[in-house]
Amino acid sequence: MINGIINVYKEKGYTSHDVVAKLRGICKQKKIGHTGTLDPDAEGVLPVCFGNATKLCDMLTDKSKEYEAEFLLGIMTDTQDISGTVLEEREVQVTSEQVTEVVASFVGKYDQIPPMYSAIKINGKRLYELAREGKEVERKARQVEITRIEILAIDLPKIRVAVSCSKGTYIRTLGFDIGNKLGCGATMTKLLRTRVGDFNVKEALTLAQIETLRDRDQLKEKIVIVEQVFAYLRRGTVKKEFRKFIDNGNSIYASQIEEQESWRDKEQIRIYNDDAIFCGIFEYRQAESVCKPVKMFPTGRE
Repeated sequence: MINGIINVYKEKGYTSHDVVAKLRGICKQKKIGHTGTLDPDAEGVLPVCFGNATKLCDMLTDKSKEYEAEFLLGIMTDTQDISGTVLEEREVQVTSEQVTEVVASFVGKYDQIPPMYSAIKINGKRLYELAREGKEVERKARQVEITRIEILAIDLPKIRVAVSCSKGTYIRTLGFDIGNKLGCGATMTKLLRTRVGDFNVKEALTLAQIETLRDRDQLKEKIVIVEQVFAYLRRGTVKKEFRKFIDNGNSIYASQIEEQESWRDKEQIRIYNDDAIFCGIFEYRQAESVCKPVKMFPTGRE
């Protein structure tokens, strides 16, 4: 059984669920989960978790992301991308300088209204299900953060941008909002996710490449083990006589841990047992001088 993460390149035409289903067949393993939906027409980085790494799915979803996107000015669709039905067309009478100024104005935090064609649930039903029924409901704006926008090309009425953003940002909605601010509307025509956390597009593998590596018995070399994801955290090792506490997923006192350092209050620590096996992420509580479990990654029982 695989326990770890594979950096998958999701190709155009596949849903994220399609990728998981195909990997179950390729790897002959059921316990698999992806870390953040990409639309069928989008391409790029989709980290997929296997075995005990599926506990990481929600943590990786929270990571910052980077994209390259193309927007077509003058057209608005119901999905905010080119796959949707055209709702309105407008003449594009903007200059490259105006585009540059408006695009730059989105750097920072802003309130973004999620699109109707999204997987967000309202009253137990996903928005895209309501949209397919011809219904539109009020959506609350959510604060997102655009940490960087770089214009890659302006070839009016098309513009290409590179975007770094927080979790929960809809790039097609960003394009829609840019188009609105320009007064001509816009729709997204291409989307490539180039990074999720530390996973980048240059190292991503297509399904065909994964299958080839499996046949050559080389897939293991491409698996990122769970503890690598947390390599930036400081570590601690539980003393042998207190191992039973960590085996049971209990909190442990700092005095029961080797390699104690000047940990900060609420700092997250990688915890290992006395056999140097990674057990989980714990949070140090200074007032109690105790480390409390945040996420455990048991091995051997998976």
